[in-house]
Amino acid sequence: MAEYQFLPRPGLQRLIDLLRTTGFLCTGPQSRDGAIVYDRLDDVAALPQGLQDRQAAGSYRLEHGGGERCFAWANGPQALKPLTFAPRESLWQSEQQVSGMGFSPAPLHSQPTAVIGVRACDLAALQIHDKHFRNNDPYYAARRERLFLVAVNCSHPAATCFCASTGDGPEALTGFDLVLDELDEGYIVRSGTPAGGNILRELYLQPASDAQRATAQQQNAAAAAGQTRRLPGRNLRDSLFANLEHARWDDVAQRCLSCGNCTAVCPTCFCHSERDEPALDGRSSVHYRQWDSCFTEGHSYIHGVVIRAETKFRYRQWLTHKLGSWHEQYGRSGCVGCGRCISWCPAAIDITAEAAAICSS
Repeated sequence: MAEYQFLPRPGLQRLIDLLRTTGFLCTGPQSRDGAIVYDRLDDVAALPQGLQDRQAAGSYRLEHGGGERCFAWANGPQALKPLTFAPRESLWQSEQQVSGMGFSPAPLHSQPTAVIGVRACDLAALQIHDKHFRNNDPYYAARRERLFLVAVNCSHPAATCFCASTGDGPEALTGFDLVLDELDEGYIVRSGTPAGGNILRELYLQPASDAQRATAQQQNAAAAAGQTRRLPGRNLRDSLFANLEHARWDDVAQRCLSCGNCTAVCPTCFCHSERDEPALDGRSSVHYRQWDSCFTEGHSYIHGVVIRAETKFRYRQWLTHKLGSWHEQYGRSGCVGCGRCISWCPAAIDITAEAAAICSS
């Protein structure tokens, strides 16, 4: 079992500096345009010290009240997904040559990146993406293999969080290189991989006290107990597919805007489209992959027909796949309980309420 050590609050800069000198580009949470997002992190002063998030259905606000803490918030709209499954990237290029058309794959670009502040729900989402992409997609794999993940256990879950009911948080148990528990006076640190252990040894820390460990355990337990939202079960496949004609699908369709916000902020959604963009001279073309959503009309367009022309069918496809048929594909639900789809839905649609209404019949 990894040893629990204590990092005084000023020592967090030492960790950032050590990761940078080891060759990592550090990225971490920062306040931008009224939200917490990941950005390049060189100085601990850029972290959202003292900020907390207030989230509700269709609402996200930052406010001061976290004291000296830098991680007293639940999550922002951006998970790890953009760092591994790029929002838009070229896959290959075709070019007219004397002997015909030539094709060349896009080069694999990946820089070693250390991500500080990763939440347990996003680690769970990353494990799902690993099952889908890691052995089949060289572009994802190149970025994934050069990630160093510094998790921070969530001490201040938002009102929209329900990771305790999905079994994915708020405490990070696996998938990290280092994990921190933030206390008022600093951080309890332990490693989860040999790479994390190497970094931890270079910090030359003292063991965490029994009192500090007890405080962290109480904090984690309180974060789980404080969550009020939950799904009606972890495997809703049979209940959802038994209710494909439920009246609630029409009800939610009256509210849903088909905007795709929920899929954009979801850490597990990976629908994408592909397109070719020819050069103006017609001699070359670049093939791109970019994020898409099952809520768009074009996503279900097949041979001149839009299969899911109505919002009702798009929402049903999303929910039954996310909470139902993902079990057949990945052995678990596609929802990690982060609550982002609730906060960032402009119509304030709550996935936990919709699932409960449909599966209770």
